[in-house]
Amino acid sequence: TMDFKTYQKKARLTAQYPNLGSNYIYPTLGLVGEAGEVAEKVKKVIRDKKGVFDDESKKGLRKELGDVLWYVSNICTEFNFSLDDIALQNLEKLKLRAAKGKISGSGDDR
Repeated sequence: TMDFKTYQKKARLTAQYPNLGSNYIYPTLGLVGEAGEVAEKVKKVIRDKKGVFDDESKKGLRKELGDVLWYVSNICTEFNFSLDDIALQNLEKLKLRAAKGKISGSGDDR
């Protein structure tokens, strides 16, 4: 198994982009691009396979989700954020929303 702390360190070892360590723009643009590729994979399954994900479709989606995770990890590193902390903070936020009955809807500060 892999934990976020280990993943973040290993992902950083593979990072090669301009001004590494002071360039949050590059991984942010990469994240948006990869999120678009996730959406494309899902769209094509809806269009071509009536929404049924076969093994090949799932394999492609897993690869794109991995790319999304890599970019999120490197954005965190650029800002000196721990991916572990980001994940925990997100779960705490969702737990508080659920306790308040505000898990659905919109806005960051529900």
